[in-house]
Amino acid sequence: MKTTTRVVVIGGGVVGCSVLHHLTKLGWSDVMLLERSELTSGSTWHAAGGFHTLNGDTNMAALQGYTIRLYRELEELTGMSCGLHHVGGITLADNRDRFDMLLAERAKHRYMGLETEIVGPEEIAKMTDLINLDGIVGALYDPLDGHLDPSGTTHAYAKAARMGGAEIHLHTKVIATTQRPDGTWDVVTDKGTVHTEHVVNAGGLWAREVGAMAGVYLPLHPMEHQYLVTEETPEIYERAEEHPHVMDPAGESYLRQEGRGLCIGFYEQPCRPWAVDGTPWEFGHELLPDDFDKIEQSIEFAYRRFPVLERAGIKSVIHGPFTFAPDGNPLVGPIPGLRGYWSACGVMAGFSQGGGVGLMLAQWMIEGECERDTRALDVARFGDWISPGYTLPKVIENYQTRFSVSYPNEEKPAARPLATTPMYDIFDDMGAVWGAQYGLEVPNYFAAEGEPRYETPSFRRSNAFDATAREVRAVREAAGINEVQNFGKYRVTGENARAWLNRIMAGRIPKPGRIALNPMLSHAGRIIGDFTVACLSDTDFRLTASYGAQAYHMRWFLQNAEPGVTIENISDRSTGFQIAGPKAREILQSCTRSDISDMKFLDVRPLTVGMVDCLVQRVSYTGDLGFEIYCDPMQQRALWSVLWAAGEPHRMKPFGMRAMMSLRLDRFFGSWGREFSPDYTAAETGLDRFIQWDKDFIGKARAEAEHATPPDRTLVHFIVAVEDADVQAYEPVWIDGKVQGFCTSGGYSHHTGQSVAYALIPRACDAPDLSAEIEILGKRCPARKISTDLFDTDGSRMRG
Repeated sequence: MKTTTRVVVIGGGVVGCSVLHHLTKLGWSDVMLLERSELTSGSTWHAAGGFHTLNGDTNMAALQGYTIRLYRELEELTGMSCGLHHVGGITLADNRDRFDMLLAERAKHRYMGLETEIVGPEEIAKMTDLINLDGIVGALYDPLDGHLDPSGTTHAYAKAARMGGAEIHLHTKVIATTQRPDGTWDVVTDKGTVHTEHVVNAGGLWAREVGAMAGVYLPLHPMEHQYLVTEETPEIYERAEEHPHVMDPAGESYLRQEGRGLCIGFYEQPCRPWAVDGTPWEFGHELLPDDFDKIEQSIEFAYRRFPVLERAGIKSVIHGPFTFAPDGNPLVGPIPGLRGYWSACGVMAGFSQGGGVGLMLAQWMIEGECERDTRALDVARFGDWISPGYTLPKVIENYQTRFSVSYPNEEKPAARPLATTPMYDIFDDMGAVWGAQYGLEVPNYFAAEGEPRYETPSFRRSNAFDATAREVRAVREAAGINEVQNFGKYRVTGENARAWLNRIMAGRIPKPGRIALNPMLSHAGRIIGDFTVACLSDTDFRLTASYGAQAYHMRWFLQNAEPGVTIENISDRSTGFQIAGPKAREILQSCTRSDISDMKFLDVRPLTVGMVDCLVQRVSYTGDLGFEIYCDPMQQRALWSVLWAAGEPHRMKPFGMRAMMSLRLDRFFGSWGREFSPDYTAAETGLDRFIQWDKDFIGKARAEAEHATPPDRTLVHFIVAVEDADVQAYEPVWIDGKVQGFCTSGGYSHHTGQSVAYALIPRACDAPDLSAEIEILGKRCPARKISTDLFDTDGSRMRG
C-alpha cells in the first residue's frame, strides 16, 4: 500500500466504489479506497437491489435516472454483469391525494425526459393479475424501474475504478484521520498511514464512527429493515415475462420477482432503530434476527393486496440495517469548515442513487462545483444545530413516512419544537400555525379563534387559504408585522471587506448608509445566493439571505476568504421584525425620537426604537412600504411591545410565511431555491440587472458571455386559470402543443385574486401576448403571460 495519494475513500460499499469510479472517470487516477473487510460489507450485500426514478426532488430524480442508465455502461466497460432486470415499475394510488402526487410527478417527468405514464386499473390488470385492484384509482408506470445484483454491481464499479488507475485495499481498517496544519490528512490504518489531500467518508453503517475520527457529526442513523423471499410460485414462473415491480404506498411495501418467486419488503410503522449508540466494528456480513411481530400488520395488508402471497411459502427472511438521514436524502459534499473532508453517506437507496452521488462528488471535488443543484443532498443542509437527539426521531419519522404522500405544504411533527425565538409563546397565544426551517420554528400563518391550529396537507388549496387572505389584506390595507429571525445574517468587517465583497458579490457594493441587492455566483456563473448587502461603513457590512442556507453560504465564504476580512454568521445573534404596509412609516415614527421622514428606499441606519438600539433597513420582501428592524435577541420582546402598541391603532396584524409568499407574487419577486438556485444563471432569471459589469467578480466570464449572447431560456410570469390548485414548482409549460418549459414556483395572489406562475421557457417562444398551458395535477390550465406588476406598478408605495 502506497503512503501518499490524492484521495482516500473510506468504505467499500456501492457508494464508495461509485465515488472511486467517478473520480477516475473524470481524470483522477491517484485515488485509493480502504475497506475494513470485503467489498459490499455492511448494508450493500443484503440490499434488495431495487432501483427507481421516483423522487419528490427533481434533481434527485434526475440523478436516479443517471444511475440507472449508468449500469449498461458499466457492463460494457468492465465486461461484468450487474444482473440487470429492467422490468418496469407500478406505483399504486388508492385515494385522490396519492393520485394527485403521481399526477404531479408525471408532470415533472415530461420535461426531464423520463418516459413515465399514468395508468388506470384496466391497464394495471393487463400488466399483472397478482394485484387486488379494489379501491385502486390509478398508478404511475416507469419503464426504467427494476432490480439488479448488488454484489455484481459493486464489483463492476470497483473494476471500472481499477481500470482507471485506482487502488483498492481490503481488510484495511481505518483507525484515525488527522488533519495536518496545511489542511491535508493522515489516514491511519492497521496497515500503515496514508497521506492524502482529500478524505471521503463513504463509511455506510460506520459513517458516524468514521466522521467522529475527524470531529465531525453526521446526522444519520441505521434502521432495521426486513424483506421476505417466497418459495417458487406458478403465478410467477408460468408468466411469459418477468413481473414488474409494484410499490404499494398504502401497504408501505414494495414487491418484485425474485427468481421463480417473489420478494416483498416493508416500511412498517412499528419500526426499530438499530445501533443507537454506535455500529459495532465487528458487524459486517451478519443479518439481524427475524422479527415478524413488527411487520404483522404489513403482512396482513399485503395478503389482501397480493393474494398470491398467502399461498406462497416463505423461503428466506432478510433483516438488516440501512442508514438514513433525517429527511431520507444522502449526505454528500464538502464538510463546512473542514478543508479536504467529504461526505458520501446516508445513501439508503444506493442502487437508485449511488451512481449520481458518485458523479456529483467527483465533479464537486475535481471541477469545483456540480452540473446541477445539489441542495437536496448537500451535507450543508444541516447546520451545527443538529444533534443525535434530533436525528433519531426524525429518522424514525422518515422511515415511517417513506411511502406516505409527500405534500408541498406538509410540516412533519417529529423533534419539534427545537429552536424558538423569544416570540414563540406570544405568537403561539395569537394562534400561530408553525412551520420549521433549519431547526427554527417559524409562523406559517395565524389561525383565528375557532379555526384549527393545523394546516391540512394537500396538493390543492389548504385550510390556510382564508387566514392567509386576511394577513395579506392587513398588509396591503394597513400594516403587518412578522419576524426577521428566519433570515440568514452575516457580518463582514475589516480593511479589505469592501474589496472582498466586490469579488464575492456580482452586484454593486453600496456606500455607507445604503443597501444593494446582490446576486452571488459560482465560478461557472450559476446562482448560489441572492443577498441584501448593507453598508454601515467602508469596513463594516451586514448581509442577509436565506436562513436555511447558512452552512452552505458560510462554506463558500470561508473557501474564498482573504486576509483583512472577518466573516461572522450572526443569524441567531440578530433578530427583530419586519413591518410592512401603507401605515408602516407612521407606526415606526411613533416609536422613535429620530426623524425617519427622509429615510429613502434602500437606506440603512441605526435607530433607537422604544428602549432598544436597532439597525433599520428600508426594504421589504412584501413589495410594499416596509422596514426591517434588527435588534439583540435579548431585547426582542421589548421591541415587540413598543411596535405592537404603536401598530394596534392602525389595525396592524401579524403575518406568516404563507402571506409573505403570496405578497411577493404581486411584484414578481423571485425566491431562493425556486427562481434563484445553482440550476440557473443570472441572465436566465433576470438577476443580471443587478450586476455591476465594470468590476471583477467570481463567475464574471459566464455572466458576461450571457449578457452579450442571451441564454436560450428566460424567466416569465403567467396568470393561470385554475380551479382549486395553484402552481407549486416544476409543472410543465405547454406552448404550441409541446412541453417547452417548466414552472419554478407560483401560488395565489390574494391581493389580486389571481393564480400566478413563474416559468422558464425558451427565449424564442417569448412574446408579449404569449398564451400557454400549464399542467397542474394532470389538467392543462390556460395561462397568459403578464409583464406588468400586479401591485404598485410604478413602485411609488415601496419607494415613496
